Formats: sequence, structure tokens, C-alpha cells
Amino acid sequence: MKCPHCGCEESKVIDSRPIEENSSIKRRRECLGCQARFTTYETIETTLPMVIKKDGSREFFDKSKVQAGIVKACQKRPVDPFAIATSVENNILNSLKSEITSVEIGEMIMSELIKADAVAYIRFVSVYREFNDVESFMKELKKFL
Repeated sequence: MKCPHCGCEESKVIDSRPIEENSSIKRRRECLGCQARFTTYETIETTLPMVIKKDGSREFFDKSKVQAGIVKACQKRPVDPFAIATSVENNILNSLKSEITSVEIGEMIMSELIKADAVAYIRFVSVYREFNDVESFMKELKKFL
């Protein structure tokens, strides 16, 4: 790390502390050239993938849209919708893809909901899959019966 006082590129870390809910690190450093002390901050650089929607349009991933759908599905259910949304977001970011389809995101949400609560899963699937008739809806329900 380059010293802001003398420009020396050698320094040692004196103290490190996590900040902002452990998403950043504050480091107190001492220059080995002039012994001046200064503070640096380390943060994780995240790039959000582009979502390719069913109609072919593209937009940046928006966690709030995922949360909104999950919150509606989990309404009055003993499930933490925000934990599911965070899990889906982490899966997307950890995939390191620059583009992801809305279908893939929907599948991730369904796989998390099916593990958490069958009713929330059925609620989400009934909207996501756009069932046109009772038979196709009943096929999905039979998975649980």
C-alpha cells in the first residue's frame, strides 16, 4: 500500500477491524519509510449479473424484485422470506456468471421454497408458472400428496 505522506510502497498493518456488518475491513497501517500512520479500507467488489428476461430484454439483477415475489409467497407462513432471498442472491453472485436467465432465477427460488415450506412453494409456482387450467395446477399439487 502506497504511503499518502512519502509515497513509499512498504507498510505494515498495525490493526484490522471488520466494519459495516463484516462486509468491509478497516486497516490501520504504518509506513516503513517515514513511520507515518494512515487508514485503509478493504471492500468486496461485486458485479451484478445481467438478467435475460423471457421476452429477451436485459436488466441488472435486482434483489428487491426477488424479495417481493418471495414475501408474497411466504405471507402468513412460518418462513423467513428475506433469508430465502439472500440465499438466492448469494447463489447468483457465487455462480460468477455475467448473465443469468429469469428462468434460472425462478428455478433457484422454487428449489429454496420447496425446502422451506410447501404452501409458499405452491403459491409461488402458481404465479410463476402461469397455470392456464386446473389440470396443470393439480399435477404440481400431486408432487406433495
